[in-house]
This record gives sequence, structure tokens and C-alpha cells, in this order.
Amino acid sequence: MSVYLRQWKALCAHLKKRTGSQELAEDALQETWLRLAGMKGDAAAIHDYHAFILRVAGNIAIDLVRKERRHSVHCVSDEALLAAVADNAPSPEVCIIDRDQLRLLALALARLPAKPRAALLLSRCDGLSHREIGARLKVSESMVAKYLGQALRHCRDHYRHQV
Repeated sequence: MSVYLRQWKALCAHLKKRTGSQELAEDALQETWLRLAGMKGDAAAIHDYHAFILRVAGNIAIDLVRKERRHSVHCVSDEALLAAVADNAPSPEVCIIDRDQLRLLALALARLPAKPRAALLLSRCDGLSHREIGARLKVSESMVAKYLGQALRHCRDHYRHQV
């Protein structure tokens, strides 16, 4: 054990080069210490303590690197995790702009005559066809088309004058 303690810094530097990580090198050294401490009776057969400790520490370091690689294959990176939970909600600026545009549209719709407004809302909000809108408003399909054109032009012009 005294050989281990005297060579600790050199072993740490060697293992750091071998593993590429200070953390893994220190883990390997700690595991080496535990393994050496558990070999009380077997120490007499060792001829070169320095080489033996180097071999034990190197083998442990290899095992730790392999374990780390297996673990990292199954782990999700921080970047991937952040991308997976990215907030797709609009930013506060976009919300304010959208709210302002909605306010302008509501003002434009409020200033439209009743039938063109109803035709536009039935078409865009309810998804009704010209025939279905005509039946509800009791007008022809061509009149529905005129109402829609009138409503769209009115909203466009209202928006242009506000911006």
C-alpha cells in the first residue's frame, strides 16, 4: 500500500491520459485502492508492486471507460433534452402583435354591415360553403360571393389605414 501512496500522483496522471477524464482517473484510483486493500494474503506473490498497481489501475480504468461509453449511449444529451421540451408557445412580443391585429380585425368586423359580416364569419369561422351561407342568409350564392368580397376588401382597407 505504501507503493500506491508514493505513486498516487504519477498514477493519477497516467490514468487521466488513459481515460481522458480527471473524474474517471480518480474513480479508477479509488477502486484500485479498494482492490489492493482486499488482497491482504495475495500480496506476497507479487514481485513488482509498481507494475502490478499500474496493471490493476489500468484494467479498472478500461472498465470504467467502457461503462461510461455504454451509459452515454443510453443517455440523452442536454441539447437533445432541451430541444425535446422546447416551448413552442409564441413569445410575448408575438402575442402582443397578434392581439393587436385581432383587435383591429374585431374593429373592422364591427363596422361591416350585418350580412357581409355574417357571410365572412360563416365562411371563415364555421367553414360553410357559399350554398350553405346563402341558405342561412336567404340570398343567392352570387350574393354570398359579393358579400365576402365586400367584407374582405373592407377588412383589408381598415387594416391598411390603421398600420
